[in-house]
Amino acid sequence: MATNDAWLAGTIEATLDPKLPICDAHHHLWNFRADSVEECYLLDDILRDTSSGHNIVSTVFIECGAMFKANGPTSMRPIGETEFANGMAAMSASGHYGNTRVAAAIVGTVDLTLGDAVPIVLEAQIAAGGGRFRGIRHAATWHEDSRIPNHRTDPPPGLLMNKAFRSGFAHLATFGLTFEAWCYHTQLHEVIHLARQFPETLIVLDHLGGPLGVGPYSDQAAAVFLEWDRAMTELAACDNVVAKLGGLAMEVNGFNWHRLPAPPTSDDLLKGCAHYYERTIELFGVDRCLFESNFPVDKISCSYNTLWNAFKKLTKDYSANEKAKLFHDNAQRIYRIA
Repeated sequence: MATNDAWLAGTIEATLDPKLPICDAHHHLWNFRADSVEECYLLDDILRDTSSGHNIVSTVFIECGAMFKANGPTSMRPIGETEFANGMAAMSASGHYGNTRVAAAIVGTVDLTLGDAVPIVLEAQIAAGGGRFRGIRHAATWHEDSRIPNHRTDPPPGLLMNKAFRSGFAHLATFGLTFEAWCYHTQLHEVIHLARQFPETLIVLDHLGGPLGVGPYSDQAAAVFLEWDRAMTELAACDNVVAKLGGLAMEVNGFNWHRLPAPPTSDDLLKGCAHYYERTIELFGVDRCLFESNFPVDKISCSYNTLWNAFKKLTKDYSANEKAKLFHDNAQRIYRIA
């Protein structure tokens, strides 16, 4: 159970358009995560969220450093996470836990700075994924200001520009794997350069490119949006990049919903960040955008039901075909979910 369950219960909304099929394109599963709002988030836990009213037909598991192997070569230890996620997926696919297919696609990790040693790890990841393994995330979130948290792996500055990293990245296309780009808006220029050098590799931009709202950016909302917009306009010109719509309810985004006396409503969420969603869809188009929950990370700020209500309000004037793409079809296609 989440540490803020009592607080989350302070805002209850009726589910909008409950029959609309949804593929949640980004969530995590883990245990022993004491620094999270939900220390244990396993199959039963995510199903409590996905069964809160919306029609979640499938989900995509994204690496989060869970269940790495305790022994063996360091490079191969992330295989344990894929085995773990595939186990959760197999349980879900049995049908005993309802209709939602959790972790129908799996994105794991590998240290891409291993260069030409990367293929052996990729082969092991694909084997461990049981037919569900679809891509790699090697996160790059870094900032020189200590008030902004770097990724748990403590990446160096300029990781995506690193020669060894790119040597490893070059192998992804051979295996037909996507790359999840998780960076801050101050690093989007690196993603642009990466996308241009490797046009044959599909890059999935996580969390709308990570607009920052803490530290030196805590009172710079307008300036951040302008800087973000310039970079996203350039990135959208790269046909091999698609954008995930979500992940803005983290503390690092600076909206501070988690500090409110009661959780934000779906209207409150849109009031704070609808311009980011609208601009991304305008730039990338409905064929290259897909909604994500980023749970349980974003659970610090809102409930699962409220979050998806916000997405549905955002797209209330879209056609049925456009909604189908954004909420379900694009994710199913990108992650090759049958």
